[in-house]
Amino acid sequence: MVLDTLENLEKYAALNPLLTQAITYLRSIDLNTLEVGKTVLNDDLIVNVQQTAPKTKEQAKLETHCAFIDIQIPLSGVEVMGYTAAKDCKPADAPYNTEKDITFFEGLADDYITVKPGMFTLFFPQDGHAPGITPTGVKKIIVKVKA
Repeated sequence: MVLDTLENLEKYAALNPLLTQAITYLRSIDLNTLEVGKTVLNDDLIVNVQQTAPKTKEQAKLETHCAFIDIQIPLSGVEVMGYTAAKDCKPADAPYNTEKDITFFEGLADDYITVKPGMFTLFFPQDGHAPGITPTGVKKIIVKVKA
């Protein structure tokens, strides 16, 4: 997992060859003008703009992805995200949804981080994360990058 400010996003491009393409796209647009919806840049890069509903820590489910890395960027407010290493998520035999590339787990995250506008997170397949914790909901961008 990576937590940093958007001004440092390029520093992580070497972690995956497709991150450079994702960063180029993100730098080419005004993020705040994006409409809610999904944009498929290609089979390996998908941009989802979401408006989340309010969610508590108890309502936020830990999740992992096998095929994609998430770049998550809150736009309209502060978002809290839970983190637990995937190897420690319970139950260990939780079913994987191949079509949606997601596994959901039970229980609360081990740790929680606060992500403000102007910041981003990178969640890799080994990172269990519980996003969207906010009392008011948040508009956010999730870029799915093929792992």
